Amino acid sequence: MRFATPLVPATLIRRYKRFLADVELDDGRVVVAHCPNPGAMTGQADPGARIWLEPNDDPKKKLKFGWRLAELPGGHLVCVDTGLPNRVVGEALRAGQIPGLSGDVRAEVAYGTGSRVDFLLTGAGLTYVEVKAVTLRRTGDLAEFPDSVTARGARHMEELAAMAQQGHRAVVLLLLQRTDCARIGIAADIDPTYAGAFDAARAAGVEVICLATRITTDGIWAKGPLPLAGG
Repeated sequence: MRFATPLVPATLIRRYKRFLADVELDDGRVVVAHCPNPGAMTGQADPGARIWLEPNDDPKKKLKFGWRLAELPGGHLVCVDTGLPNRVVGEALRAGQIPGLSGDVRAEVAYGTGSRVDFLLTGAGLTYVEVKAVTLRRTGDLAEFPDSVTARGARHMEELAAMAQQGHRAVVLLLLQRTDCARIGIAADIDPTYAGAFDAARAAGVEVICLATRITTDGIWAKGPLPLAGG
């Protein structure tokens, strides 16, 4: 997935009201950028951080910059935009680049009790795929999900479990959105309810796929599988 327009570098001044960020562009201008991430963004939103913005000239958008990436120690990058993982996964699914997942791809399909699954694959049967963006790193090479309490995420796991119990294939796809980790785990201390729903879903037959990504200032692409820590 390539960014629609070339990213421009900036320095983060502050993130506030969850969805706004004051930033300083390299030419000295201070602008307000949209922060497309409602989570904690631990270690990704410190004042003074080097970040990357996507400019737009859409007259319907009040803010002319969207925050996409943050730089990490060692030259690594993390994608802070929680709306991009579905685009990355959708592109990879349609290109047949995710091992074990194939079929005709439909996005945002209603199912369960008022939910929408990220992707429904049809062919030999039905495969329900829910995508989760993994951005939190607290220790070593371990990335974790979630980075804050997510009642919505727990509900998604319950809905997937119901599909599995009905005989369909159900998959939660944990997409690593940073380049400095090599495995993914569940942050049970941050959200015990989600962790419980995750374990119950696996017991009901829900599969877990962990994927790495290649992230550059040009775009983000799905890579190979990663291990699930403790799994």
